[in-house]
Amino acid sequence: MAFFEIELPLRGRDPQPVEAALTEAGATAISFLDRGDEPILEPRPGEFRLWTDTVVRALFDDALDPAACLLHLAAALDPRVVADATLRRIADRAWEREWLKDWKPMRFGARLWIAPTFAPAPEDPDAVVVRLDPGLAFGTGTHPTTALCLETLAALPLDGRDVLDFGCGSGILAIAALKLGAARARCVDLDPQALSATAANAAANGVADRLATAAAHAPLPTVDCVLANILAGTLIEVRERLAAACRPSGALVLSGILASQADAVVAGYRESFDILGVSRRDDWCCIRARRRASAVR
Repeated sequence: MAFFEIELPLRGRDPQPVEAALTEAGATAISFLDRGDEPILEPRPGEFRLWTDTVVRALFDDALDPAACLLHLAAALDPRVVADATLRRIADRAWEREWLKDWKPMRFGARLWIAPTFAPAPEDPDAVVVRLDPGLAFGTGTHPTTALCLETLAALPLDGRDVLDFGCGSGILAIAALKLGAARARCVDLDPQALSATAANAAANGVADRLATAAAHAPLPTVDCVLANILAGTLIEVRERLAAACRPSGALVLSGILASQADAVVAGYRESFDILGVSRRDDWCCIRARRRASAVR
């Protein structure tokens, strides 16, 4: 099947009527993209926050008439929308697999590898390989926050330890910990799709019998290592829960933190943890800490 794409700048328009008009015109997929380089951070639940300079791209079946789609948009929104719009034809592709052709196995630390399911095994007899394909849940190792977590995780003593992955996404951190020697992992997330993806990825990597999933509001187990790659604001909000879940002398690995937010997160956890280091990649940070036997007074 072939497609055509209509692209138009949002120019301050309310995105919801634009999305509705594109859907009514027959769009099968709609994306909002940043035309500049402006981060969007920590929208509140239910908030639809976009960039200052946003472009909208809508994909249509080639069987539709592009002129009719543009006329619908002009009538539903504003005739100026048509003047701003760009139309292009797009050849059919296996879109869900398209970017995988450029995704190669990646090494973290001395022996941990994250590899797509179709890739050959690394030429390393000591390699610990996590097989993972991207899906709806966040976490393949390509984003700096996940990469920082994996590098930190690969250096931790995990043999026989219990691990908590708070905000597990794809389950990549917990699965990596299990393959590096951890005994058990509990994975929690607000998103049921993330829990499903984690369970499927654990089964594909042969560790499903040692991994359990639960909703984020469920009671947390007490473990030797707590991992959380989520937003900085949420990390600060849940600091007491994560501190209570971490055994004395246990490890804490926090990521999803912009460099500008690192001090605030460190301050939130310093009461219960010794901060051992803050690593950085691009604009992102990862905090490594150790749980104290008792809190500072």
